[in-house]
Amino acid sequence: MKGDSINASEFIDALNALAQERHINKDLLLSAVEAALVSAYKRNYNTAANNVRVSIDRDRGDVEVYARKTVVEEVGDPQTEISLDAARAIRPHYEVGDLIEEKVTPRQFGRIATQTAKQVVIQRIREAERGVIYDEYIEKENEILTALVERVEAGKVLVELGRTEGVLEPNQQMPGEVLAPNDRIKVYVLEVTKTNRKPQVQVSRTHPGLVKRLFEIEVPEIMSGVVQIKSIAREAGSRTKMAVYSADPMIDAVGSCVGLRGTRVENVVNELRTEKIDIVKWSSDPKEYIANALNPARIISVFVNEREKAARVIAPDNQLSLAIGREGQNARLAAKLTGWKIDIKSQSQAEEMLDQAEADFAEMEGALDAGEGSDGVEY
Repeated sequence: MKGDSINASEFIDALNALAQERHINKDLLLSAVEAALVSAYKRNYNTAANNVRVSIDRDRGDVEVYARKTVVEEVGDPQTEISLDAARAIRPHYEVGDLIEEKVTPRQFGRIATQTAKQVVIQRIREAERGVIYDEYIEKENEILTALVERVEAGKVLVELGRTEGVLEPNQQMPGEVLAPNDRIKVYVLEVTKTNRKPQVQVSRTHPGLVKRLFEIEVPEIMSGVVQIKSIAREAGSRTKMAVYSADPMIDAVGSCVGLRGTRVENVVNELRTEKIDIVKWSSDPKEYIANALNPARIISVFVNEREKAARVIAPDNQLSLAIGREGQNARLAAKLTGWKIDIKSQSQAEEMLDQAEADFAEMEGALDAGEGSDGVEY
């Protein structure tokens, strides 16, 4: 790049500093510049790129262009061939058929080289920055971030996450929640993907992981592992059930999550726009766990079928509607939380069923007694 506004040594010094600052491999960057200069030479000097090589001195930064030519007796194409006499003037031992490299650096190539190098460097800087941002955010998958709402378009909410942009798709937005530019919200990172611009981050306000991470922030006992979140069932914007457990008998897992006068759970509820949250105690005993999961309803008894993983629950008559919940939500979330099929009956319904079963059994016994000594068919 001799004779240009930026000389070769300045170029290589700038490249060294850039490679160190941006964490870009210097040799890869120089190789990319060399490849771009080959194309630039072909474009500006109307020659075939496959017989041209560009070399940049790694220490001084000088740029040289070499044409690969075949040694021939009689030259037919000066761009790809060189006469035997001309070749031997370069090096005496050349023979016909040998491939040689001849320096053909044009006088004005320094200006082209400088401009091309600048474009390649800018492109590589952008690529490197995209790579750094991607590496930064890929580690944040399944975590929560504070986002600033930028704009809403076609139902999507675009949020600023710091060094890149997040997308809140319609199906990841909480029902009934209206977001406006400059609103600050917490979002759960679903997926990070590379794009031609900055990496795109898919985020969610409906994922159960958002509730889990919010409680980890609010409850030190969860963050330390003293209290564990065993399961979460969520109908975003309406209600969430969360089962918690502590192996330490001195620790009240539910109380830890609720906090003094409910402050901890209230902070989470406020972030979720007043979504109701039921925190229940997890148990290895399915009967106890299912009864707890139906909170706030009181349960009389639970009968389980381990093989079918199904349970029948008996609730007091005045607790039946509470156990089932509006439109079946409480029972539905309890089933989702525990992983059990749950059938809920009121106490009076259960007694009627029992009375009917006893009547059916008595009727069957009577029929059998009446059939003694007869020629009836035996089953």
